[in-house]
Amino acid sequence: MAKVVYKACRNCRYLVESNVDKCPNCGGTDFTKLWRGYVIVVDPANSAVAKLIDAKIPGPYAIKMAR
Repeated sequence: MAKVVYKACRNCRYLVESNVDKCPNCGGTDFTKLWRGYVIVVDPANSAVAKLIDAKIPGPYAIKMAR
C-alpha cells in the first residue's frame, strides 16, 4: 500500500494530498510539507475550533506549520 503524503495550505492550513495544486478551502496555491499535528473539522458551522481557525469546509487542518 502506498503512503499518502499531505501538504498544508500556507494561507488557511487545510491539508491536501501532495498532487493537489489548488486549495479547496481558500483557493490558495502556496503549500508546505513542513507541518505537525492536525485537527479534523466535521461541522464548521457549529464548531468553536472551526471558527477559531476560520475553517469553511469540513476536513483536516494543520495545527503547526513552517512559514
